[in-house]
Amino acid sequence: MMEVVPLAEGWSLRHRENLLPAQVPGCVHTDLLTAGLIPDPFLGTNETEVAWVGQRDWTYVRDLLTTDTAGEEHERTDLVFDGLDTAATITLGGCELGRTRNMHRRHRFDVTGHHGLLAVDFASAYDEAASVRAVTGERPNVYPEPFQYIRKMACSFGWDWGPTLVTAGIWRPVRLERWSTARLTDVRPLVTVDGGTGRVEVRVEIERTVRGTARPLAVRAGLGDRLAEARAVVEGTRAVLTLEVPDVSLWWPRGYGDQPLYDLELALVEESDGGDGPEERHLDSWHRRIGFRTVELDRSADRHGTGFTFVVNGERIFARGANWIPDDVFPSRITPERYRTRLRQTADAGVDLVRIWGGGIYEDDAFYDACDELGLMVWQDFLFACAAYPEEQPLRGEVEAEARDNVVRLMPHPSLVLWNGNNENLWGFRDWDWEPELRGDSWGGGYYLDLLPRIVAELDPTRPYTAGSPWSGSWDHHPNDPAHGTHHSWEVWNRRDYAEYRDSVPRFVSEFGWQAPPAMATLRRALPGERLAPDSPGMLHHQKAEDGNDKLNRGVERHFALPEGDFDRWHYLTQVVQARAIATGIEHWRSHWPVCAGTVVWQINDCWPVSSWSAIDGDGRLKPLYHELRRVYADRLLTLQPGDGDDGPVLAVVNQAAEPWHTRVTLRRLRADGTEAVEHVLDVTVAARSVHRRAVPRDLAPAPQSAKEFLVADSEDLRSVHFSVRDREFAYPVPHYDVAVESPMGAATGNVEVVVTAHTLVRDLLLKADRLGPEAVCDTGLRTLLPGERLRLRVSGATDTGANAVRAALFCVEPA
Repeated sequence: MMEVVPLAEGWSLRHRENLLPAQVPGCVHTDLLTAGLIPDPFLGTNETEVAWVGQRDWTYVRDLLTTDTAGEEHERTDLVFDGLDTAATITLGGCELGRTRNMHRRHRFDVTGHHGLLAVDFASAYDEAASVRAVTGERPNVYPEPFQYIRKMACSFGWDWGPTLVTAGIWRPVRLERWSTARLTDVRPLVTVDGGTGRVEVRVEIERTVRGTARPLAVRAGLGDRLAEARAVVEGTRAVLTLEVPDVSLWWPRGYGDQPLYDLELALVEESDGGDGPEERHLDSWHRRIGFRTVELDRSADRHGTGFTFVVNGERIFARGANWIPDDVFPSRITPERYRTRLRQTADAGVDLVRIWGGGIYEDDAFYDACDELGLMVWQDFLFACAAYPEEQPLRGEVEAEARDNVVRLMPHPSLVLWNGNNENLWGFRDWDWEPELRGDSWGGGYYLDLLPRIVAELDPTRPYTAGSPWSGSWDHHPNDPAHGTHHSWEVWNRRDYAEYRDSVPRFVSEFGWQAPPAMATLRRALPGERLAPDSPGMLHHQKAEDGNDKLNRGVERHFALPEGDFDRWHYLTQVVQARAIATGIEHWRSHWPVCAGTVVWQINDCWPVSSWSAIDGDGRLKPLYHELRRVYADRLLTLQPGDGDDGPVLAVVNQAAEPWHTRVTLRRLRADGTEAVEHVLDVTVAARSVHRRAVPRDLAPAPQSAKEFLVADSEDLRSVHFSVRDREFAYPVPHYDVAVESPMGAATGNVEVVVTAHTLVRDLLLKADRLGPEAVCDTGLRTLLPGERLRLRVSGATDTGANAVRAALFCVEPA
């Protein structure tokens, strides 16, 4: 029986002439931070003060005894690292065990009979990248850091939302594995469903010791509580088992059904003749939870171009997605509980697909476990982003080993629905002047169009693969052609008004986004003592996007008067514009289902406190965008869309639920003072998973460029508003509303209800709950009230519940 000995304790980090206590898993930055030797790089401008850490070599050490302690002798002892970041030399008792140069792989070393001082010497990632670049030659890159020359989390080197904090360390668990005769190396469950019968073909590979070479071995497999069992003899180092479950319960994405999971257990055994018949000796075991479902990607051509539609269990799905980046620039700090919290927040926002972006990491198993349980489909990038990557050695062998390692590790998860070759590199090759600079040198195309699809076809043929995001499916079309395959929409944020999201209907929008600063409490924590202003030193340092603040200001100015010297107002308006921008895109694209089959907003989370495209900021606080995602990603959505040309507005009623939706929609044309001009009530029926579109009756539509009338659509608890002009041109009244604070459980609990009664039109009312206490949370985001309407806001965790404090925390649109 295999014996596993965790090696989390007893590590030290060499710093100059001293040994510091080290946490494993961990990294140099977190150990130095714990020892008080560097300031918190997330605060102020401290990031620049710790840049030296990534430029240095570092060593982790501990004593290691590899002999057995339980009295049972094992033939073999392996030292196993689940993650080394990144270029490391490992020695034991002064003897070199091996060298590594890949953060994204597991590494195993035979240490049988060895003992002494275990040392892991990490070279600076910059030095490793330089040595590889000297062999392969220069390659173009979007950022001025050398991340394409080293198999390491690219965003360690900074990004347009992330700090440059180049890590080193033992970032995932390390252990001893003691075993005899044989062990399981790879287990690949190929899960399919046919006619209601679930089938698992389990392909097993083993490693034998020298003494175990000729011994008779078998593998036993069991599924669930004896739902299915199988046994197979090991031929050499391989075995194949098949289990079948009639009338299997299917795993579904959230919103489409349940997520039943089945325990799949394997045992590797040695057979022997004990005199009274065959006996078995248990050697090794393996356990995962699997789910039964089919997944296809419909990329067929039609009159609109080339589709990109996920089909799960035969059901065509509009994917309501969000891009995911590492939740901390120091990934070893992300616990299973933190994963579950962030992914629960993601699911509660209405998201059903999470794309793991190619500049980060293959996440911990806890991430995928949570997605399995929550019904979150996972789109997994292979780890290439925004650069030309050399295809020569030593990188090519590392890329292949990394891909094989992670495909095998992750394929048991039913939530995983797509492998994607890279982020933006096919687009970059064609559009970003890489071709002339490369002059025929390799750039990664061989990975995305040859190596990676071959590995997926060999190891995990049950899932689709796409070469990149964006990608039109072939070089016959531009890689980012919105009519073909996946599309990244960044021209709007970079140069245009968010209304221009409505100018096209891509087949699948896998990236688009709009920035806003984090919550006020997050800024106060991250920038202690600073007088906050859009251009204050800390704010500028925590804005990593090129021309980021100017783009924020231009986005505000297109719709509002830019507030001068009023940071609170600027902060509110930038967050309003972010929420409106994303809502504009999603409402438009959802209203064009099934031509458009998905949106993946950039981005759901952050890795530190920063102005960015996220819906959840670096301290885990929810921006107004988060609440807007809950609205626009709900199963049922009501939206008013501008018409084409001289046509008036269009009402789109979106029903992504499994049942038809019968509803009454009240359409009202109102004057700026809130009085009603015209009202119509429409009876609407929308089939399941469908969209109903109809033109708004002409007598209801406000006149084009009307500054004094607007349109409102209400159905059940849903509302959509349409203005013919931008906010700065509309004749808003001075907002007038009453505020009452109720404490059903007593004010001391910090849980209060804020009742707002509107006497005028109140557009985009927002309660910034963190102004009532850093942990305070409000249950809703932006809301528009008509005269006489009352809104109840529920706040938890407040430390200041006085009426004056609550009123000061309320913001809304004001006349220009």
